[in-house]
Amino acid sequence: MTPPPRHRLFRRSVSASLSLALTAVGTAAAVVLAGAPAAQAAAVPAPSPVGISGRGATVPFKEQEAEYAATNGTLIGPDRLYGALPSEASGRQAVTLDSAGEYVEFTLTAPANAMTFRYSLPDNAAGTGRDASLDLRVGGTSLKSVPVTSKYGWYYGGYPFNNSPGDSNPHHFYDETRTMFGSTLAAGTKVRLQVTSTAASPSFTIDLADFEQVGAPVGRPSGALDVVSDFGADPTGAADSTTKIQAAVDAGRTQGKEVYIPQGTFKVQDHIVVDRVTLRGAGPWYSVLTGRHPTDRSKAVGVYGKYAAQGGSSDVTLKDFAIIGDIRERVDNDQVNAIGGAMSHSVVDNVWMQHTKCGAWMDGPMDDFTIRNSRILDQTADGVNFHYGVTNSTVTNTFVRNTGDDGLAMWAENVPNVKNKFTFNTVILPILANNIVTYGGRDITISDNVMSDTVTNGGGLHIANRYPGVNSGQGTAVSGTHTAARNTLIRTGNNDYNWRFGVGAIWFSGLNEPISGATINITDSEILDSSYAAIHLIEGASNGLHFDNIKIDGAGTYALQIQAPGTASFNKVVATHIAQSNPIHNCVGSGFQITQGAGNSGWYANPPACTGVWPDPVWTNGGVPGGGGPTDPTDPTDPTDPPEETGNLARGRTVTETGHADVYGAANVVDGNADTYWESRNNAFPQSVTVDLGAAKAVKRLVLKLPPAAAWAARTQTVGVSGSTDNSAYSTLKAPAGYTFTPSSGNTVTVPLDGTPVRHLRLTFTANTGWPAGQLSEVEAYTH
Repeated sequence: MTPPPRHRLFRRSVSASLSLALTAVGTAAAVVLAGAPAAQAAAVPAPSPVGISGRGATVPFKEQEAEYAATNGTLIGPDRLYGALPSEASGRQAVTLDSAGEYVEFTLTAPANAMTFRYSLPDNAAGTGRDASLDLRVGGTSLKSVPVTSKYGWYYGGYPFNNSPGDSNPHHFYDETRTMFGSTLAAGTKVRLQVTSTAASPSFTIDLADFEQVGAPVGRPSGALDVVSDFGADPTGAADSTTKIQAAVDAGRTQGKEVYIPQGTFKVQDHIVVDRVTLRGAGPWYSVLTGRHPTDRSKAVGVYGKYAAQGGSSDVTLKDFAIIGDIRERVDNDQVNAIGGAMSHSVVDNVWMQHTKCGAWMDGPMDDFTIRNSRILDQTADGVNFHYGVTNSTVTNTFVRNTGDDGLAMWAENVPNVKNKFTFNTVILPILANNIVTYGGRDITISDNVMSDTVTNGGGLHIANRYPGVNSGQGTAVSGTHTAARNTLIRTGNNDYNWRFGVGAIWFSGLNEPISGATINITDSEILDSSYAAIHLIEGASNGLHFDNIKIDGAGTYALQIQAPGTASFNKVVATHIAQSNPIHNCVGSGFQITQGAGNSGWYANPPACTGVWPDPVWTNGGVPGGGGPTDPTDPTDPTDPPEETGNLARGRTVTETGHADVYGAANVVDGNADTYWESRNNAFPQSVTVDLGAAKAVKRLVLKLPPAAAWAARTQTVGVSGSTDNSAYSTLKAPAGYTFTPSSGNTVTVPLDGTPVRHLRLTFTANTGWPAGQLSEVEAYTH
């Protein structure tokens, strides 16, 4: 099939997300997320994006996070900093196993006969990846060895990235694999992933496991053509079955019959082109298309409609099979997607798409296309992109995780996208860019979705006049009414490594031209624990924004980050746990016009902040490391309620200082490493460090540390403790006193406090018998 004009997947210099919140209007109940299970790995309770009633995809599996399972491995995270291994884990936490005998053990909460688990292995020196295995044990007995690999992960350098470990910017660390148990295991069964050897891989990091009860294979429909018995395709995967499956599909079209793919793994080295035909399998766990051309790497397995320039395809149904590719690099011009071309009046239903470049990159013009009940995993680029004049089309009830670019995207390049919908989808961990985005488009709906864990250069939900071909002159700009209702965003938005500041959970851009003349309704949604700002405007201008019944709970920086003019109305927008004391950053002044309705609180300030300096984020609901006590997994809790704070409240928080010597800055006192330290300027007492805890906390105990090395001799430092709720008026929490640090006690002292709630905690040093400066390697703050 002759390829269409090659449209590049342009580098997203910033990804964005327009996230909507959750609280429902009227009689609808607020969404409640399940609390974390018993945290035997001492993980931080973090809301899960899976299984939220009435939101996102209805999935057939029960998900369990490794950090809450039984393990003798090492908890990593939480950490959202790009390039850190836990930053790409669900909930920003995982468990690393690096010795034979180490394990993660899950207890089934429902019967299951199959599992998928997400993991990471280190790359090899050549950048080609390594292969290893984990022992799958059931009830204490080895069931099978499960192969794992790093060949689909680990990208480096700048966009569109490479496989050279010597380059900078390593990312895309995780992959997934699936296996069946051979029988149904009862609820309560213990399923363990255990290391038997580190010879093939020095470590194995486990993120999560999804357990499900896979139904029996679907039999051949009456009258259907069988690609094996009728056309000779090889179900063992030994021989290339491309031409034989294509012959079956062509015959199905001309004879008006369905085409059936029975159980098996079929090697397919080029596109299967479909038009006016139903291609159906025995189920995505049983019928698998896989493969890649051995010499022409631009050819690989994929099921495509004819390209629009060739007339396009129509009346296609793809159902009940998997497309699991072998794409290990990102080459934007290569058509190596699971599904592609143009398909009008067509449906993709219950198709598993993994290890291809994109799950579905649809090049229009085309109309009335639906993807539903599907899974899109481990892509090198987008999960889905409706590109170039896709209209009246939908992605619904689909689960998307670990894409290399936007999770679900619409891009109206040169030809309008009109009346498309993304509804009831769960989109997790786009490694680059946004969870869900529309670049241009008219009358677009993005509703009832769950978005979580944006990694870099994007947000949860993004509406924008950005990228080539998006402009009002061609009718492709944002126009009409855009509806974003009943969405839940969790830990979305993150730092943009080009801009070097945070991108909001919901953000808007008028880069190509201002958004004007459109109505954009963001309603009945929750924005939870945003990594930076909750709502963000940048580039050009964004007008016609309407926020109604929005709950913002937790923002790493601001409730509103305004970097471009615009107009917006706010009604029943309630914000809590905003890291910055002034919840708005706005340096465009009156260029951003706010119309306030009733019921607003927690997000407005006049004047707003305009500092010229971007603060480090403070993560409020999931970002405090520490050993939270076990939680009953059967007792759901509201994710907007902060977890019980039994850990160190100061770790990872924003810290300021009166000054420091050489490289010994104040950030060292909250980094969790007792071997690094802050040291003030010499002979300049008094000197202080101030930690912003993110919200007022009833601190009852401080632990102060110096490096434990024997080279640090005993010394007494005179320290006073004061606190503030607004970083302006400080009161004394502990009068200055001498505290003696001795190597025999680990150079650690404890300072009891009375529990007065403070947000800003200041330690002032006025003397030191060991050095003419204040010195501190860690300050730890506890509420018990």
